[in-house]
Amino acid sequence: MPAFHFELVSPEKLLFSGDVESVVAPGAEGQFTVLKDHAPVMTTLKSGVVTVAGGDGKVEKLFVRGGFADVNAAGFTILAELAVSLDEVDVAKLDADIKNAREDVADAKSDDVRQVASEKLAQLEELRASVGA
Repeated sequence: MPAFHFELVSPEKLLFSGDVESVVAPGAEGQFTVLKDHAPVMTTLKSGVVTVAGGDGKVEKLFVRGGFADVNAAGFTILAELAVSLDEVDVAKLDADIKNAREDVADAKSDDVRQVASEKLAQLEELRASVGA
């Protein structure tokens, strides 16, 4: 299958850059797959997993939370609000972080503090759902 260039960038770092055969991304209107010579498109992303298939048969999965996707003649670029490789997620630590975040929500003394704690909990739970088992 023909390859095209793909990059996934978060505010912290460049998570992926290379030639790939396909990328499945969580668009705001639903998942979409990009292959070589895809029509130009720009869309927002929702939280979910980006699946990158390389020419060597290797598949890499990355979690993104929001951002933008841009497909053009030069390739495909995702600018994510937050992104992490699912291979790098420590599930035990993530579960402990979720437990702590739930306690923070329960212990919140004001609506503002509760709102911040609830947002953090929602983000952690989105990541946990993407990791699976």
